[in-house]
Amino acid sequence: MKKLLSGIGIALVLFFLGLLLAGNYMLRFGITPDPHGLEDLERTRFKADTLMPGSIAWYDSLKTLDILKDHWTTGEDGFKLHACSVPAACPSEAKGTAIVVHGHGDSHYVFLNLVRMYRDSLNFNVLFPDLQFHGYSDGDEIQMGWKDRLDLMRWIEVAHTLFGGDFMVLHGVSMGGATVMMTSGEQLPEYVRCFVEDCGYSSVYGMFAKGMQDIDPRIPTFILYGASVITRIKYGWWFSEADCRKALSRCERPMLFIHGEEDELVPFEHLQENYNAKTKGYKEYWAVPDARHTEAYYKYPQEYIRRLSAFFETVHKMIEDGSINH
Repeated sequence: MKKLLSGIGIALVLFFLGLLLAGNYMLRFGITPDPHGLEDLERTRFKADTLMPGSIAWYDSLKTLDILKDHWTTGEDGFKLHACSVPAACPSEAKGTAIVVHGHGDSHYVFLNLVRMYRDSLNFNVLFPDLQFHGYSDGDEIQMGWKDRLDLMRWIEVAHTLFGGDFMVLHGVSMGGATVMMTSGEQLPEYVRCFVEDCGYSSVYGMFAKGMQDIDPRIPTFILYGASVITRIKYGWWFSEADCRKALSRCERPMLFIHGEEDELVPFEHLQENYNAKTKGYKEYWAVPDARHTEAYYKYPQEYIRRLSAFFETVHKMIEDGSINH
């Protein structure tokens, strides 16, 4: 009997050791990929031009004219963080301020199409940060939106100091969308009026499970429990915490959800999960036909602008009649 129990004990130890090793291997790709940050800037600059040709030339020209500026702050974990800002095309008539948040493995360069849209088409001031471990920002690992929400709250203060005003929108794409949704459940200044999330996932667990199945459907998803334990030990958070649906259940301010119907990276059903999770306050969604991941603006730029304009108009009307809760 002792030999049996000893054998079972050894087997369990080996099982959990294997679980942790497998989880650590998976995290190597999801949370600490290489290259990243400064080593990866040229790739992200190129990606920006694939989403909207001419984006980098536009960025560089404003930088040369000293219209587009760099900013630095210290994040929640003590890391040095970077962002860029650009004023509205007509600053004296600016409609508000937008903070545009990039996705996993990207940098502030990638969604210049949206930065340019906000500035040139909607006449918004814009701040667009590098999340931890990305671009010019420091950091030891990708935060998957969870700890990024705390850094985003710092950038909210910076943007308001730069531009003032009483109308700010947080707009994120992919992991940036998840970051915005996770931030939406926090106590935020009144001038943060609304949110736009574009193809964000509903939870880190669900996103990693999808990634594992894409690699090999035979990989058991319970490996993620080992990955979550390692993430807690090394980085201070559990996968179960990083759940957009939990944050959305606390969000009372207006939100526009956007998702491509042909999105294969973050499956379309994440849109419905997120939308259903927001049970308080105004919400609307746009299911984008024939669009894959992050392609909504690329496919339908004028419709994207029209829908955002209509959404902001609705939010302004709600502010005027006092129907927005904070």
